[in-house]
Amino acid sequence: MSKSKKSKGEEEEGRRNLLLPKLERWPIDEEDPIVELRGVHKRFKDEEVLRGVDLKVEAGKITVIAGASGAGKSVLIKHMNGLLAPDEGQVRLFGQDVSSLSAPELDKLRKRIGVMFQNYALFDSMSVEDNVAFPLVEHNAMGRRKARERARSILEELGLGHAVSQFPATLSGGMKKRVSLARAIVANPELVLFDEPTTGLDPVMMEFVDGMVEEITEKYQLTSVLISHNTATIFRIADRVAVLHDGEIIAYGEPEEIRKREDERIEALLGGQDHGDIRIRDGDGPKQEGNGKEEDQTRYTVKMTNVRKSFRGDAVLKGVDFQAPERKLTTLIGGSGAGKSVMMKHILGLFQPDEGEVNVFGNVLASMNEGELRKMRTQIGMLFQHAALFDSMTVRENVAFPLAERRVCSRREAHERADELLKRLQLENIADTMPLECSSGQQKRVSLARALVTEPRLLIFDEPTTGQDPLMSRYVEEMVMEVQRDFDVTTIVISHDMASAFRTADFIAMLHKGEIIAYGSPADLAESKDERVHDFVYAADVAAEERARGQ
Repeated sequence: MSKSKKSKGEEEEGRRNLLLPKLERWPIDEEDPIVELRGVHKRFKDEEVLRGVDLKVEAGKITVIAGASGAGKSVLIKHMNGLLAPDEGQVRLFGQDVSSLSAPELDKLRKRIGVMFQNYALFDSMSVEDNVAFPLVEHNAMGRRKARERARSILEELGLGHAVSQFPATLSGGMKKRVSLARAIVANPELVLFDEPTTGLDPVMMEFVDGMVEEITEKYQLTSVLISHNTATIFRIADRVAVLHDGEIIAYGEPEEIRKREDERIEALLGGQDHGDIRIRDGDGPKQEGNGKEEDQTRYTVKMTNVRKSFRGDAVLKGVDFQAPERKLTTLIGGSGAGKSVMMKHILGLFQPDEGEVNVFGNVLASMNEGELRKMRTQIGMLFQHAALFDSMTVRENVAFPLAERRVCSRREAHERADELLKRLQLENIADTMPLECSSGQQKRVSLARALVTEPRLLIFDEPTTGQDPLMSRYVEEMVMEVQRDFDVTTIVISHDMASAFRTADFIAMLHKGEIIAYGSPADLAESKDERVHDFVYAADVAAEERARGQ
């Protein structure tokens, strides 16, 4: 970064904590950690979540805490801002032992810390400007007018100057991330904790958010700690990486040092994401780029032709042409707000197009009445991002539920069909188990069994790997491939994970701002000359990206 023309005194004034203006900032000194955990243990009932964690967070650095789901990352970061106290060991924030502090003293320390939450945590009833200004107003750091001026300044720096008067409900996921980031840094904290900042974002937006974190860490002389299991983020911006496994830090160091560790636990978590490990499946259908309408003799379970849809004058789908060939796996991929969910609602007959035609199972949906549409939907199985199982029912009862609910057969026959499917999916040993007693992987498979029990002709997976750590993502990918191999179905996967699409799909349709800009096999898209397509492919290719940056 170029040096500012401001004097040292002016720079220090600009960086002072607005909630604690008289407090001297923590020095940027590698030998004096801003956060230190010493032998930290934490238990909840009989479960030990943290098992003697030792960790030093160096001031002025970006530290990424990586680990699989359930490793203890969220519990660890809650110790870093004093929301949890250890059962054993010591947590030191800004050189002070948290356990020795009174409530007012601990509250003072927290004012030195900013937090960016995974799910934004914005106030729906407040404008963007007031959301960002809220910490300054709430803590009486300044008057409302001056707080809003400060908020507008930060928002403009983050490219949101045009959105200050909007409300959160009108924003895209990426915009909400930036608003949440603006609120986290508006008071000039010294330490910012980021909880999965890129979860739910498409690859291009992930890279954008990573760049913001890197830029504001340097610009505002922050110390940043991120919880993440996104390999691209880790190797793109981290100065230090701490790998948490089963409640213990099993590795700590610079990213390249961690990458070279010969530890199968680390390799399983961080490996298998570079270009050499991505298996590109080559489909056998027509290539289609832009809105080309090349026809062939392939039979399609779903076909959308020139579909347009607007809401209050805002065009969401702009002449979409989309096909899902019979008994093939088609991934519909696109960024946040591209229109994927609106497309799916058209396929389910929940929306009717303003123009164009939607054809499912050979039927034009616009010509069907509501009763016919309901019957058509019984031939479609849906798997949601989360398992969405009924906690009060056993696994067997969960799987049998669609049959019993629709009165397809007797309760006894429904349970028999459920047992048969559970056996086929190697789940028969947990048939009488409650969902909360099952692992995440088992819950995913139970959800799959429930979707398959009605013997659907079309199966739709809604963002199956979003928010999953690499281990669970690979498990889910294998499950999707298993369905395609062993069951007589057509599969549509809604996703923004291009790397996963390359490994699993027969065909990929890329949706960009309401238009299908590319359609074909993974190999077709890899060769695309369209810059928009290239950006998605490139963002998913971690190793190539890092090599390019290093040149």
